[in-house]
Amino acid sequence: MGGPSKTGGATRGKGKPLLRSDMRMVAWVAGAIFLLDQALKYLVVHIMQLDVKRSIDVLPPWLNLRMAWNQGVNFGLMSSEQFLMRWILVGIAVAICLWVWIWVWRGNFGRIAKVSAGFLIGGALGNVVDRILYGAVADFLNMSLPGWQNPYSFNVADIAIFAGAIGLVLMPQKKHEAARPTPKPKAAPKSVKPAPAMQKQGDLFRDASHGPSRDSRRDGDGKSG
Repeated sequence: MGGPSKTGGATRGKGKPLLRSDMRMVAWVAGAIFLLDQALKYLVVHIMQLDVKRSIDVLPPWLNLRMAWNQGVNFGLMSSEQFLMRWILVGIAVAICLWVWIWVWRGNFGRIAKVSAGFLIGGALGNVVDRILYGAVADFLNMSLPGWQNPYSFNVADIAIFAGAIGLVLMPQKKHEAARPTPKPKAAPKSVKPAPAMQKQGDLFRDASHGPSRDSRRDGDGKSG
């Protein structure tokens, strides 16, 4: 006896396959954001030594480099020097990344949602690595306005997290399963009338072999000849 057939994905209901998102785009975007964030942090901290110089003007007051070690979340929220809080924030960030990945994978979302998820996951993992390596997140970007000095610094990971969160909330663009065309009912076959029987050649001359018929012996007036 043959067993149930194996399929590549999960099934739902009466053997109907579940729609799952292709997560390759999410992985590529997350990887690109993570590498970009870590590369810039390495450049700023280890090569430019911004942690020692503390400040470098790039395009004042619009864009400057201001070193800040953030022990909390974005913009210093929940900042604490406690060792326990550091690992709590690491655990929260990892849990959020896993939840977003599973949500997008199971939701069969469109391209914008996948890119947004990649931004959020890549940025969150970039800050997780900072907490593990340095004990705090390396923030170095500062944008101010003429006559107003912004007291906060941020990094590429922070930008990616905000952009990804906005994209997931406002523009998920969930895909819809394409409706299958309803097959047209087949027309009932038309009844075929039987063809008239072909008269055999022998039947044509059967009467002639028995002599002329009764009608053939009468003249034109109907009288016997």
